Formats: sequence, C-alpha cells, structure tokens
Amino acid sequence: MQCSREVEEMVCVAKGPKHGPAPIPEEGLWVKAKQITDISGLTHGVGWCAPQQGACKLTLNVKAGIIEEALVETLGCSGMTHSAAMAAEILPGKTILEALNTDLVCDAINTAMRELFLQIAYGRTQTAFSEDGLPIGAGLEDLGKGLRSQVGTMYGTKQKGVRYLEMAEGYVTQLALDKNDEVCGYQFVNLGKMMEAIRKGVDPAEAVAKNTGTYGQFNGAAKYIDPRAK
Repeated sequence: MQCSREVEEMVCVAKGPKHGPAPIPEEGLWVKAKQITDISGLTHGVGWCAPQQGACKLTLNVKAGIIEEALVETLGCSGMTHSAAMAAEILPGKTILEALNTDLVCDAINTAMRELFLQIAYGRTQTAFSEDGLPIGAGLEDLGKGLRSQVGTMYGTKQKGVRYLEMAEGYVTQLALDKNDEVCGYQFVNLGKMMEAIRKGVDPAEAVAKNTGTYGQFNGAAKYIDPRAK
C-alpha cells in the first residue's frame, strides 16, 4: 500500500480498543458480522423508479450470505413485470453484495434491493429474533392460496365519487350503494382461488360462482353498480 511522505514520517501510536463490530440480531442469534457469509435473514423492501410510475416489493431469504429465495412483486409499470421475471432468475444464488451490485434492469427493483441490503446488513430483518429463521419457501406465504399478490386498486373523482376495482379479497364486480348513494358493500371474485379451481378441472362458470363473495351490507342495498362501467 502506498502512503504519502507525511504519513511515512509519522510516529506509530498503538491502537487501543479492538472489540470488533457491534453484534446484530440474526435468526435468534447475536452475530458480529465481519464478512458477507455472516449475514442471514428474511425481509421485505419496497423500491420505486425514477419517474415514480411504478413500485416493486422484493422479498429475500438469505442464508449465510447467499440469496436462497426471492419473491418479486411489481405494480404500475408493464415493463417492470418483464424486469421482475429476469430478477427472479438472477437473484437466487448470489451473495447479497453481488445482488446489490447487479443490474436488475428496472430502477424500482434496484432500489428495492438497496433498501433490503440495508435492512439485512443492519439486522433489521423480520426473522431477527426467530431461531434458525424461516425455511426456503416462506416467501410464498405472502401470496396466500392461489399464489397471487394482494392488490388494492381504487379510483375516484370529485364529480362521480369512488370506484373500488380490486380489494385484498379479489376483483370487485359490483359496488353496493345505500339510499344516500354511499358505498355500503361490494361483491368480488377471488381470482387466485378461481384459477386454482379451473386448473384442477372445475368448470370456469362453476369456479367463478364458488369463489364469488360479498363484503359489508351488500345484500339488500338500494342500488348496485358495475365499478368499471357506470
């Protein structure tokens, strides 16, 4: 290592404390992380792109510094979905340092990776105090039955009011309005469960009927509207 003349001429002063890094919580242990292989944990992070037209939720399950599982969920940008397909293939098998310095094509996914790296490196994971962390496959628990992301889509205008388009329960098919024309409930189709039934051979019409439900004071409402057509 090259030093300047000023440094070369300095007198050596002995270093005092040598206590190493502060311990961080990892999967039920306190770990003094000195290298990438010392890092483990499962957590989520959210990223956004430069024009902020889309967002990414990234879930990583890291064991001994290696990304063993990745879940990439995107919203608001059609191009981002294709980038997510690449990222889900690229990320597993990389160390978190490699992943941080990998071009994941989409700004939102890159930003999510950065935010996740910070959480994992500082021990701010969801498995910080869970002994042995979570098994590979735990990331899918966020999706629930049918392995479909939970999506909420609402739209409203001052002139015409609100339209519920998609709730956590599913795709909204009807809004129920009371006598004051205020929303009092809705009907929905759980697309994840519906498609799972169709995949297993159930007739599509039957699958729709079996996975249609209501929320709130839907029955007996004064009026019903299609939120996409009226």
